[in-house]
Amino acid sequence: MPKNNNNKSFEIALSGISCALAVIFLSLGILSGVLLATGYCLGIVALMLPLSKKFYFGDFFAYLGTCVLTFILGAAAKFWDLVPFIMFFGMHPLVNSLQVKFKINKILAFIVKAAWFDATLVVGYLLVFGGLLGGSFLPAEVYDFINSNIYILIFTVGTAIFFVYDIIIFRCQAAVNYLMYRIRK
Repeated sequence: MPKNNNNKSFEIALSGISCALAVIFLSLGILSGVLLATGYCLGIVALMLPLSKKFYFGDFFAYLGTCVLTFILGAAAKFWDLVPFIMFFGMHPLVNSLQVKFKINKILAFIVKAAWFDATLVVGYLLVFGGLLGGSFLPAEVYDFINSNIYILIFTVGTAIFFVYDIIIFRCQAAVNYLMYRIRK
């Protein structure tokens, strides 16, 4: 009985550490603006810690805590920067781990996750950019082309980007699993 109790306390502690690290990384990324992608990446890796010990509920609650605490600690002013993390990036490692645990067909899982990723991109386009990309960095013709073909671009280029991203996330999870095995040993 004490071993199971120790395992639960370890799950809570590891999930708490994971949540704290993810909140710090996401908050710094969102509040700085420049480090948003870095904050996302480090937050995702931080949320992989409980998954390395197969603590699925702990990871889910760490994800929820990360979203709520990041919102409270300053992301409320830049909520739209947090939306993609809430919709997709924070949950993706958990979904990958459950895919491996339940031995779900890789092709079927890829189709579902790619559609989920593309839906996140569509929501980001509509909410963050108001359905219209523009600026002074590129010529106006380029923005006109992008805006008129945005859904085709999202479902082709977005899916290709997701294919690479999914492979990277699986490899990151394997690296985190190895590091946690070495630390816990």
